[in-house]
Amino acid sequence: MKQLGKHIILELWGCEKEALDDQPGIEKMLVDAVKACGATLICVKTHKFSPQGVTGVAVLAESHISIHTWPELGYAAMDVFTCGAHVEPEDSITTLKEFLKPSHIDVMDIKRGNIVE
Repeated sequence: MKQLGKHIILELWGCEKEALDDQPGIEKMLVDAVKACGATLICVKTHKFSPQGVTGVAVLAESHISIHTWPELGYAAMDVFTCGAHVEPEDSITTLKEFLKPSHIDVMDIKRGNIVE
């Protein structure tokens, strides 16, 4: 069965609290993750919350990568959704782990737009 897109959902626990609250670092991580999975970056937008936490999205020609952080819990929720055979969302995971340094990660792999032939 063919699909239009690949969507991985990441639950990252035990992350470095400083990284989860580092808006410029998260922006760079998103850009690096886009490169790692072979996608085409359109733009990156992040927002720093007070007193803590960052949300961000990398808009891709092939869809998006998003993050929402809870530094007080050492937790980040991420989506990597891509379309196109040339993009491998799983290849972004190493980059994400290098920056956030989670002690535990759960990855859910969802095939989107399944085409029955």
